[in-house]
Amino acid sequence: MERMLEEQYCEFVTGDAMMEPLIRIETNKKGFCNRHFTRMTQVGQKLPNALILESHLQEIMEQYMPKKAGKPDKKQLEALDGMLRSCYVCERVNKDMLHLTSTVFAEWAKGGEFRQTYRDQPFICLHHYRFMMTAAAGKGGMPSKLLADFHAETLPLVKGYLETLKADISHFVTMFDYRNKGKDWGTSVGSIERSIEFLTKEKPKETE
Repeated sequence: MERMLEEQYCEFVTGDAMMEPLIRIETNKKGFCNRHFTRMTQVGQKLPNALILESHLQEIMEQYMPKKAGKPDKKQLEALDGMLRSCYVCERVNKDMLHLTSTVFAEWAKGGEFRQTYRDQPFICLHHYRFMMTAAAGKGGMPSKLLADFHAETLPLVKGYLETLKADISHFVTMFDYRNKGKDWGTSVGSIERSIEFLTKEKPKETE
């Protein structure tokens, strides 16, 4: 769901939304993280990206740069720090994800096939574990009477996989000891890539 939303918003801001004044005001103020700037250059044409950058850079010049030479204004620096931590796409995706996860919670609460499907996942990455646990306890989250059960079913999908990853990584490391030459690598093969996916929610890109 998150990947779908990211793709839609990156295409949106470099497409029709580029000419929407209210959206341009927001993108000028918030900017984008490196991940979404990169994706925008991949899905959008050069001109829309250049126009977005032109007005965003102008916003930075006007709002965050000192009017005169000398010591920078403390409030400007604090505001700049906030802007650099913000991303238009991240914020829109996060907001939509909260709406989508409320549907997940509602379906899980009904029990049956959906709950079994949820339980049968191979794992939940650390990023989405944090997101789901926070959302479950918040507005539109899991009904309070079911929250403990939801936690109990979700934790093994994270902690169990984490323990498996740690064991695989440790075994992988020991296989570089000359004394273990010729021994079985077991499930430790690919443990680096699986660990990165667990920690960052994305599989690492293959190096050339």
